[in-house]
Amino acid sequence: MGHTLKHQKSLLTRVRRIKGQAASLETALESGEECLKVLQQVAAVRGAVNGLMAELLEGHIKEHLMNESATEAERTQDLEEIVSVIRSYLK
Repeated sequence: MGHTLKHQKSLLTRVRRIKGQAASLETALESGEECLKVLQQVAAVRGAVNGLMAELLEGHIKEHLMNESATEAERTQDLEEIVSVIRSYLK
């Protein structure tokens, strides 16, 4: 069982929180809320996405990079893939 399935409930809770925060951000923009409130909403969405990313990264690293049955080549490939994802995320 993959780590995303093991932690599906927690991950879905995070995704639903992000959806709610994004909807609140959209509402704030549509209703002409003041800039500070919109910025706070953006910060909340960003924090929630960062939390989701951290949880997924941790699970991936633990399951794939610390897998003792994986070959050195498999671990190297997994490492290169995760580095690529992190670089994309940080752009």
